[in-house]
Amino acid sequence: MREIVHLQAGQCGNQIGSKFWEIISDEHGIDPTGRYHGDSELQLERIQVYYNEASDGSRFVPRAVLVDLEPGTMDAIRSSSYGQLFRPDNYVFGQSGAGNNWAKGHYTEGAELVEAVMDVVRKEAEPCDCLQGFQLTHSLGGGTGSGLGTLLLSKLREEYPDRIVNTFSVTPSPKVSDTVVEPYNATLSVHQLVENTDETFCIDNEALYDICFRTLRLASPTYGDLNHLVSLTMSGVTTCLRFPGQLNADLRKLAVNMVPFPRLHFFMPGFAPLTARNSQGYRALTVAELTQQMFSPVNMMAACDPRRGRYLTVAAIFRGRMSMKEVDEQMLTVQDKNSSYFVEWIPNNVKVAVCDVPPRGLKMAATFVGNTTAIQEIFKRISEQFTLMFRRKAFLHWYTGEGMDEMEFTEAESNMNDLVSEYQQYEEVGVDDEFDEQEEVPGEEYPEE
Repeated sequence: MREIVHLQAGQCGNQIGSKFWEIISDEHGIDPTGRYHGDSELQLERIQVYYNEASDGSRFVPRAVLVDLEPGTMDAIRSSSYGQLFRPDNYVFGQSGAGNNWAKGHYTEGAELVEAVMDVVRKEAEPCDCLQGFQLTHSLGGGTGSGLGTLLLSKLREEYPDRIVNTFSVTPSPKVSDTVVEPYNATLSVHQLVENTDETFCIDNEALYDICFRTLRLASPTYGDLNHLVSLTMSGVTTCLRFPGQLNADLRKLAVNMVPFPRLHFFMPGFAPLTARNSQGYRALTVAELTQQMFSPVNMMAACDPRRGRYLTVAAIFRGRMSMKEVDEQMLTVQDKNSSYFVEWIPNNVKVAVCDVPPRGLKMAATFVGNTTAIQEIFKRISEQFTLMFRRKAFLHWYTGEGMDEMEFTEAESNMNDLVSEYQQYEEVGVDDEFDEQEEVPGEEYPEE
């Protein structure tokens, strides 16, 4: 089996991570004590991807490592209904907290804890038959998820250089800011993610709030509602890994289909159907409806508009009993109608997978993963806020006091700006003949051939 080791770091990472385990345990028929009560053979066929079987065969244990620099979040998970699911040794936590400071998570407090975490990771990875890689849930705005999270990523890269590393990263958004120093923490993290991950799913609170307000008609969404949306998406993205399917059946295949250039591996996820509870009865769930919703900007989990960029690649995962032929026809129709939104130098850049097992409570659903140049909006936004503070050296003493150097900030900033330029460059590249049709720009000399 192709096993995955799951890590969750920091408060946000642990909350969305444990919600993910709740949802997939439910899909695989595993109750909160780890025992199987399912009704379909498909549930157990690839259970080994995410779960270890206990020695007596009576229970399944998530291959998950829970990490935080303070005990609070861990205690909450332990006392929750699914707290008994996780192995007690796999809770690794410090006492001090990272105080929303990337430097504490990456260099001081985090560095003291990271070896203990790596020991647990090794214990999980060694018995694996054929480890395919790691997935990490974390946020980029705080201290632990961003600082310790990226430190763990670089350690994994060092120790398992040929395994796929995949992250679900909650990126800061303009309207929902939890801390003032978010732009610093996020920039320093992106600097690491560009180098050390193979796939990063960008999720962002503003987009999740918008979905809750506008689409689900929730008057005052809680973090529970937001985390539920995230876990729906994570469960959708990992469907092909957990159930028998044809396409993108492991992390590496997904990466090969999705990442045209190694640095451009930041994906925008989406989910359909999203409908308000009271209006579910008024809509027919058809493949056409799913396809249309899935590409709609309001269904995206990252606050950037795909219409302002172009898709390099797309993966769509349909779940439920449906006709493959219809799925292919609908996807082709979308591409034909919106051909200007797909780069023309990657032919057939939309991949589709279909899995028979629908999510709980739905007849059919679809998950969308897009590698779009519009994602640069997120990085631009963080970069602007970063520059405003860094120009005045505001809040810097908190970071330099932990032993960081200003140079590191400058490097992280320029790396992120390079990333934005790369996205920009590929958005503008057309087929060669498009260049010939461009008129000369007045005032610019073109060298004679």
